[in-house]
Amino acid sequence: MFLTDAVVEAKIREGIARLPYDGKRVLVLVPDLTRTMPLPVFFRILVSALRGHVAKLDFLVALGTHPGLTEPQMDRLFGCEPGERAREFADVAFLNHDWANPEALTFLGIIPASEIRELSGGMIEMEVPIHINKLVLEYDDLFVCGPVFPHEVAGISGGNKYFFPGIAGQDIIDVTHWIGALATSYKLIGTKDTPVRRVINRAAAMIPRPRHALCAVVQHEGVEGIFIGPIAEAWDKAADLAAQTHITWVQQPYRRVLSLLPEMYDEIWVGAKGMYKLEPVISDGGEVILYAPHLRVVSVTHGKKIAAIGYHCRDYFVKQWNTFKGQPWGVLAHSTHLRGAGSYDLATGIETCRIQVTLATGIPEAECKALNLGYRDWRSIDVASWRAEAARDPDCLVVDRAGERLYRLASTRPKG
Repeated sequence: MFLTDAVVEAKIREGIARLPYDGKRVLVLVPDLTRTMPLPVFFRILVSALRGHVAKLDFLVALGTHPGLTEPQMDRLFGCEPGERAREFADVAFLNHDWANPEALTFLGIIPASEIRELSGGMIEMEVPIHINKLVLEYDDLFVCGPVFPHEVAGISGGNKYFFPGIAGQDIIDVTHWIGALATSYKLIGTKDTPVRRVINRAAAMIPRPRHALCAVVQHEGVEGIFIGPIAEAWDKAADLAAQTHITWVQQPYRRVLSLLPEMYDEIWVGAKGMYKLEPVISDGGEVILYAPHLRVVSVTHGKKIAAIGYHCRDYFVKQWNTFKGQPWGVLAHSTHLRGAGSYDLATGIETCRIQVTLATGIPEAECKALNLGYRDWRSIDVASWRAEAARDPDCLVVDRAGERLYRLASTRPKG
């Protein structure tokens, strides 16, 4: 059941009124355009509720390593007409995180190797320096405003993930993503307590500012829940709801899956979610086709690195670690997540992946093959015919707006 607009506004205003924000400088962290959320609505309610009560109110887009938003994109994110932010919200700053710029970051400290070993369940043992956007030190309170849903690295998104990797430096981004790759997205996705979440929470505890959050559980059709308060408490409640409402449980796996990506995914870096959230229900030897005629690039930020290594299963990198350990671990993790489960025989050089991943996008055939991915001309795919086939063939599945809902087999559903 979705909340009405009136209930959404009432919940936000009531929640904000309980926070100790009078006279405080507040920095609000928000997602970028690759997340479904009625941010334009939330933004105006937050400004209305806080303006006149806080000393300062600014918004920072928690990009992680995604490209910075242009001014038109920033307008779209916040639901503003061109020039409206300058006219109506001149007292509010709209900021991009700049993860690759050392001058934009501040050092918080180091998580010792022994702690990383314990938090990761023994998968990694190394000390990790923690850098974060230095803007956090210019405010009295940090407020996360974002959706919570199953996530391929953290297990479930939101909460402290808006700090790490949202506004973090590369070290912690790489380590958390590689831990997720070692554990595999297949096992972590949709799970509340994961090694990655533990490391994220440990890093967030080093931030010398209070942290609160508006954690929303959102479907494309509407808002299911809003939880406001101290960040751990708000995220905990939202994660429980997301685990109930954002997972589709199916009775049997599928051999052929057509994953229809929404236009908010404009590169494979984010469009790969259309594979992550379907991998658990694809049969051994099956195929997922990522259908997105609008998508023409692998990654604006990481494209060259991905082209250099291609897409491979985890063991391809682990068994050749000396060759690949110098590559950005976040890029290696993305590669393994998209290619999925598999094995690699070092003696023969043969890689065997569990499923086939095929792109039906604007990316050329030669580039797909060079990346170790399948290729289909998107023009050769009749979506209506696929839908008709899926209606009569239990081995076929078509998923609209793929990447937002997690699909899992009912046989793996936790009891109780």
